[in-house]
Amino acid sequence: MREGGLEAPVRRPLDWQNPDFYDEAKLDAEMRRGLDICHGCRRCFNLCDSFPRLFDLIDSSKSGELDTVDSRGFARVVDACTLCDMCFMTKCPYVPPHEFALDFPHLMLRYRAVEANKNGVSLADHALANTDRNGKLASKAAWLVNWATRRPNARVRRFIERIAGLDHDAELPKYASKTLAARARENSPTVNKSAPAFGRKAVLYATCFGNYNNPQVGLAARTVLARNGVETEVVYPQCCGMPLLEQGLVSEVAQAAKTVATALAPWIAEGYDIIALVPSCALMLKFEWPLIVANDPNVQRLAKSTWDLSEYIVDIASKEGLAPGLKPIEGGVALHISCHSRAQNMGHKGADLLRLLPQADVAVVERCSGHGGAWGCKAEHFETALKVGKPAARQMQAAGKRFIVSECPLAGPHVAQGMERLGGVPELLAHPIELMARAYGEE
Repeated sequence: MREGGLEAPVRRPLDWQNPDFYDEAKLDAEMRRGLDICHGCRRCFNLCDSFPRLFDLIDSSKSGELDTVDSRGFARVVDACTLCDMCFMTKCPYVPPHEFALDFPHLMLRYRAVEANKNGVSLADHALANTDRNGKLASKAAWLVNWATRRPNARVRRFIERIAGLDHDAELPKYASKTLAARARENSPTVNKSAPAFGRKAVLYATCFGNYNNPQVGLAARTVLARNGVETEVVYPQCCGMPLLEQGLVSEVAQAAKTVATALAPWIAEGYDIIALVPSCALMLKFEWPLIVANDPNVQRLAKSTWDLSEYIVDIASKEGLAPGLKPIEGGVALHISCHSRAQNMGHKGADLLRLLPQADVAVVERCSGHGGAWGCKAEHFETALKVGKPAARQMQAAGKRFIVSECPLAGPHVAQGMERLGGVPELLAHPIELMARAYGEE
């Protein structure tokens, strides 16, 4: 046995259909094995709130070791995990193929799956995770929903906090009155046949956020891709299931994977690349789904065909070259690298994209936003989320750029809230692709 590991991290399939996966005694034994490894290492103490909670729990026990820790205390450790994967990808020396085979995020996921299997998920949490239903309903009266969820609307936001547990001061996503899929059906940009990359064709997997909340990211992507000779179609069978994964509802995620993979299979067969508009969704399609539905050929084929949006644009630039016409954007941009961009292990593709712009002035911030999906919006977590994200907000503020942007549509506004508390926010963009569209003269 060697101390630590130098090999690339390897993830193993999630054995969620094995009855032993839900055995509480076996789960407790694995929790103790894994958490004891963390206790002996402690290099993740400053990564997120799970680890300080764990180490405080152990240090305050009778023996100062895990053997005298009550297992009921593990729930607080699990509750603070946002499944960002940064401990697995960047910190832990004991991930597979090391003999210890520690996968902290998937251990936390197993704990949640056991709890969900035993006790179910609260109505509020399950409702929040049903993003397709929420989007379909909210889009019918987007102006009313957006008015009701505005932070200055104190009475309504206090009511929402009591009912849904969402902090009254957390910035919540807005809804569009017309979905990205509907807008795409109405209008398709003209493909530039003289572009170096002409001949490529891609499906934009709209994602729930891109479809219902901010279609502008998808529209900007189609514009840039068409300028670069790429034929695009927008397809949205349903949500990727990341919000369900956060609740431990693995079987529902597996069904989402099969549904989406089946819907996209004919496009892949016709030679289309698949582009996910949101890093979390790209991570699900590329990495999480193949571990959850390991024996589905459509899921495996989709994983090999999926690109993150920034990754795809950078690939065009490196292989064929971009179409001419980009103009400088004055004032510079500070880019927050989201955790689920980093977890794809593809490099800083968002920064690479922005550096393709003439006279690019890009400051990169590689610190956790603290948000973690719905976790950072909840009343019991919101202030902690802002505290975790404060270093990122401080660095974005210190960069002094005209624009700020994150590829994660939830991390960006959350960092902006942190910057607001520090004294001001530059112009917030939803994705680097919007700046590239502006550089091409499109709004």
